Amino acid sequence: MSQIEKYLDLPLEEVIGDRFGRYSKYIIQDRALPDARDGLKPVQRRIIYAMHEERNTHDKPFRKSAKTVGTVIGNYHPHGDSSVYEAMVRLSQTWKVRNVLVEMHGNNGSVDGDPPAAMRYTEARLSSIASELIGAIDKDTVDFIPNFDDTINEPVVLPAKFPNLLVNGSTGISSGYATDIPPHNLAEVIDAVIMKIDRPDATVDQLMKKMKGPDFPTGGIIQGVDEIKKAYETGRGKIVVRGKAEIEQLRSGREQIVIEEIPFEVNKANLVKRMDELRIDRKVEGIAEVRDETDRTGLRIVIELKKDADSTGILNYLYKNTDLQITYSFNMVAIQDKTPKLLSLPTILDSYIGHQKEIVTRQSQFDLKKAKNRAHIVEGLIKAISILDELIATIRASKDKQDAKEQIKTAYGFTEEQAEAIVNLQLYRLTNTDITALEAEASELKQKIKELEDILANESKLFDVIKTDLKAIKQKYKEDRRTIIVQEIEELKINLEVMVASEDVLVSVTRDGYIKRTSLRSYSASNGEDLAIKEEDHLVALQEINTTDKLLLFTNKGRYLYLPVHEIPDIRWKDLGQHVTNIVAIDKDEHIVTAIPVREFKDDQYVTIFTKNGMVKRSEFKLYEAQRYSKALVAINLKKDDEVVNCYVTTGHSDVFIASNKGFGLWFHESEVNPVGQRAAGVKAIQLKAGEHVISGHVFDDLSDPEFILVTHRGACKRMKLREFEKSSRAKRGSVMLRELKKNPHRVAGFEIVSENDTVQFQTSNGTRQIINPIELPKSDRYSNGSYVIDADDQGEVIDVWTVAQYNKAFGENDN
Repeated sequence: MSQIEKYLDLPLEEVIGDRFGRYSKYIIQDRALPDARDGLKPVQRRIIYAMHEERNTHDKPFRKSAKTVGTVIGNYHPHGDSSVYEAMVRLSQTWKVRNVLVEMHGNNGSVDGDPPAAMRYTEARLSSIASELIGAIDKDTVDFIPNFDDTINEPVVLPAKFPNLLVNGSTGISSGYATDIPPHNLAEVIDAVIMKIDRPDATVDQLMKKMKGPDFPTGGIIQGVDEIKKAYETGRGKIVVRGKAEIEQLRSGREQIVIEEIPFEVNKANLVKRMDELRIDRKVEGIAEVRDETDRTGLRIVIELKKDADSTGILNYLYKNTDLQITYSFNMVAIQDKTPKLLSLPTILDSYIGHQKEIVTRQSQFDLKKAKNRAHIVEGLIKAISILDELIATIRASKDKQDAKEQIKTAYGFTEEQAEAIVNLQLYRLTNTDITALEAEASELKQKIKELEDILANESKLFDVIKTDLKAIKQKYKEDRRTIIVQEIEELKINLEVMVASEDVLVSVTRDGYIKRTSLRSYSASNGEDLAIKEEDHLVALQEINTTDKLLLFTNKGRYLYLPVHEIPDIRWKDLGQHVTNIVAIDKDEHIVTAIPVREFKDDQYVTIFTKNGMVKRSEFKLYEAQRYSKALVAINLKKDDEVVNCYVTTGHSDVFIASNKGFGLWFHESEVNPVGQRAAGVKAIQLKAGEHVISGHVFDDLSDPEFILVTHRGACKRMKLREFEKSSRAKRGSVMLRELKKNPHRVAGFEIVSENDTVQFQTSNGTRQIINPIELPKSDRYSNGSYVIDADDQGEVIDVWTVAQYNKAFGENDN
């Protein structure tokens, strides 16, 4: 046979698939997941068993950790020493394990995430409760298998006289599976096991009367009983866990937040650091200092607040933005019948009860066999004492021990076991008093055999033994619950003032989307001059507004941007603003139509939007309040090539005026436009003819008499009063605003409502800009074409008209 024939030619994917399958099976069954019966992973079981075998128990002195680690590696667990030591240390950490299984002298780490001292420095021994896991392992209660090198045997599972899987919980990640089982209160779990024994059909609701929920070693507060129930029913669920914090009054009149418990598995040092970073970065206002005052008496984090700070708001902010409140996810996966399974609470309890039935049965069988053997020996000894003289004579006449045994078996009918006991009998036992002791022992053994046979024959008596053992452990090790459980998950409401320093600032927004907020000091230093703006661009809004307010930017594409003012970049007055795309992405051909400041979204306000193709839409303002605003949101549903031309906030008591490019104007009341949803398309506002479109739509108080400025594409301007028009209704043709010329008729390029102090600016096709003071224009009737301001033949046709944005306070003194 040639050398080449010794090798198999296999596809790579088949080999990798096979090997990874084997590896996964090993990781799942023998490393990362706990057994449903004793709640231990293999490394934990081996550590506890090795310490038990070495007599390194709670009633003996501490022993070097390195010695235990060496024993575990050498005899049971052929892996790295660090992984074994880390597993051993975790079993001793009071902030990770509800009932510690290993006691340790020396530095075993800390809740701050500090590493433990090296194993050559620390000492360890099994805790008292860990001995209950070992139980009667020497009574053939569990199966043993050969270790990795077939030199000694190790247990497949420990007897586990208490339900360790629920008491201490477990966490682990393997291939395709992960587990997260929280710790629970020992007394509550035992009560639940006893209830399940007495009532095998007990529901989760009934079990939760005994076992209320997780009980973390670090205490804390759990919110959401319904989620606990869901987790217990399905094996999966999410609960909210928050630290225990109190707001304390100081003599100075200030307040401080004191945290004495933190959520399970949260790193305290990282939590304190994160809180201090929030203070330094001014993400939250009102924190003066964060101190970690933890000492040997207990955990204590103090957050000192500034005077008049909103302590409740700050605490809620910390709950929401730090690990002072976390979401704990149940994922109760454990190995049951050599298979990883997602287990419900009743299934876990049944698995444990089934395990205990087997343990008590095997222990009783072992004790029964031992008692019967002893009873047989005692019976022979009693018989031997009654014929003692004959026996001694027979033994003395024998050649050796074997001959003596044969002689007395033949002469007196003793069995092999009885004969062995007799020939090994010491002389001092041959006293008259010994017969009494033997008879008493025989009586006791008879009683014990009867009890053990009853236990094996009667399941209810077997369960009584399990319950008695559990009650004894509960009595010995029970502790008060540390974690408080609250029925509902509290919704965290945070006032914006907690996160943002309240400050009046100036916000500028340009048509092309450049935006900035500027301190009033920076604006004053420049006397409001030298605003940095691009040549083709112009201001849409220049408003004094508070950092706690919001700004809505509506675009020509029917979308709006929701911008909290404090998130708008802070830039000097003389520097160019940042393009809004850096905050929220918009399209290249999208521009800002209007900017609406918001202090609060009131019920009696509406957003009214006008489009180029003659549509109008009115929606309740509060619909535009956004919870998520990382992208542009829909303000109106536009059809085809339509665009938004104007957008306003109205109160329901406004009049509407719409102007078309062909010189028609329509006036009606906003109540004719029924409120619709935020994403709706709206209704027809004005009747348009072919080639006609809306230039602008305006709103004004229905009791006012405004003035309009109309600018045509040929550079003509005119000023009109509202009284020139008749009020009509929606979707009509409207009134003529220009005299129609047969040759080169005027078309409306811009239409604005103006007041005394307003100025209007327009731009021509060749880039010329012109400012108009409306007050200087004569009043005209509807049928005139106004007076020329520029010569369109020289300077180009008018293509864009706007009212120059004035500095104004977004909210009056009385606005809240």
